Amino acid sequence: MNYSRQRELILETIRNNVVHPTAEYIHSVLEKTHGSMSIATLYRNLNQLVDNGIIKRIDGLETSSHFDHNTHEHFHFMCEKCKKVYDVSSDVAPDILARAEKELGAEIHGFDIVFRGICNDCK
Repeated sequence: MNYSRQRELILETIRNNVVHPTAEYIHSVLEKTHGSMSIATLYRNLNQLVDNGIIKRIDGLETSSHFDHNTHEHFHFMCEKCKKVYDVSSDVAPDILARAEKELGAEIHGFDIVFRGICNDCK
């Protein structure tokens, strides 16, 4: 993947917003800090970053996808009030993948586990 200043700005915005921003949030931040970028350009670059394994797309939390710069295996926690998404270390259930494979008799290539509740800031 060739270098792109726009892609670099998008990646920087995701890294600086560790609560897993949506494309809409990233777009609003970039408009405030670097002027206009079309939403089509944003989505094209997000897709390229996902396709190249640089970021991770998280679907199923809300109607909008969230984006995560942490591509290592981990779980997520989503606050039901503020909708922020936090990383949860996979160390909380270190053998979950092996146990699931054993129970299913399947080969699992990845997983998305989301805990829902109220974060400390909203309690």
